[in-house]
Formats: sequence, structure tokens, C-alpha cells
Amino acid sequence: MSRRRTWSEITIVLLLSLGASALYSILQIIDDLAQPTPLGEQSTALNTSSTTVEYVDLARQLLGIAVDLAPVALVCFLLWSTSRPHLGRLGIDRFRARPDLGGAALIALAIGVPGLGLYFAGRALGITVAVDPAALEPAWWTIPVLLLSAVRSGLQEEVIVVGYLYARLGDLGWGRWQVIVSTALLRGSYHLYQGFGAFVGNAVMGIVFGWIYTRWGRLLPLVIAHCLLDATVFVGYPWVANAFPRLFA
Repeated sequence: MSRRRTWSEITIVLLLSLGASALYSILQIIDDLAQPTPLGEQSTALNTSSTTVEYVDLARQLLGIAVDLAPVALVCFLLWSTSRPHLGRLGIDRFRARPDLGGAALIALAIGVPGLGLYFAGRALGITVAVDPAALEPAWWTIPVLLLSAVRSGLQEEVIVVGYLYARLGDLGWGRWQVIVSTALLRGSYHLYQGFGAFVGNAVMGIVFGWIYTRWGRLLPLVIAHCLLDATVFVGYPWVANAFPRLFA
């Protein structure tokens, strides 16, 4: 595939997914900084309800997750191989319980604890907005949808930002650290709506994930680690926030 066609493909994939999120996020932080309220006193919410009609809200949540996963299916299609393993270029061959689950747990722990510290440091410095990661109205389906949302985030970010971009940028002749740093900056940029602390934290996460991926050549541990991190935050936040209200004020 020619360089021009490769760049066109990358642009289309990113505009359909996290590249568009990055652009919206940049506009959001510009808007936040232009407001009279300081950045540290602003807030944002994830996984929000869109209506008080319970089953309409459920349908919209599921539809949103499906739409967000469509670009993941697209990059799998683009990099699908007729030889085995079909998704080898994405760093996916087969599931291996010990390295994929054990490695994922270690990665999640190594990223999660410092990440939480960075969030509170950003709040203390006034460069991170207050984030409510689970703003859905309580319902019987709330926790399953939050878990699906965590899976959505893990697949979307790791398959596209790591698996796909590492493959395509490698096709363009980019070096290892060029790819790691550029994709880490992309990861940080689509979190800018949460403030500069989130940008730094997610960029660092991108560098760590990129280093691990280039060492191991496997994507599943990163996907599982990301899912574990988001599931813990999405599902555990309401209980922790209620137990320590001053901490999350």
C-alpha cells in the first residue's frame, strides 16, 4: 500500500474514532479555560443518562457502545490476515491465561495507583476538573452497562491507538520511540476535556503501554488491563465517593 493511501486510511480511521475525540477534547479545554470559573472548580461526567425513560436510556447506552466499537471492527478488518493468526498484526494471536490475565493485573496495579495520585495532585493544583465517571441513573442494568463501557474503552483505545497505529506507522517507516511518543500524545489529547492532569497521566500511560507492547508484542494484556482499570473506576466510584465524600468533593 502506498504512503499516501496509508495516511488516508489512518486519517479516516482516526476521524471516525479517537482522532475526532481528541479534536473535540481540545476545543473543550479551550472553552473551559475561557470560562470565568477556574478549571479546578469545573466538573465533567462520564456514562451519563440521556433520558428519564429507563429502557430508552438503556437502548441509547448500548447503541453508543456499539457505535464506538464499529471503528475497532474496521481496523480489525483492515489488518485481517488470511494466514494465521488473523489478527497477528494487531498483537492478537490467542488467549494465554497466565501472561494475559496475570500480566494485565500487574499492569493495572502499576498504572492505577499512580494514576489516582496524579488525579488528586491535578485537583490540588487546579489543573484537573472534577470527574464523575459513573453518572448513570440507578437501574437494574447500570452495573452491566458500566462494565460494557469499560470493555468499550479498553478495546477502542488499545486496539486503535496501539495495535492499529503501531502497525500502520511502522509501515510508514516510523521508529519505535516516534510511534510510542506520538500515540501517547494522542492518548493524552483525547483526555484533555478532563484537564491538563489527565493529559499528562494518560500520556504517561501511553508511553508505558507502548513500551510494554513493543517488548511483548501482545495486545490482549493491555486491553484487559485497561478494562480492569475502567471497570474499577466506573463501578467502584459511587461507593468510594460515598464513603469518603471530602476526598471527592
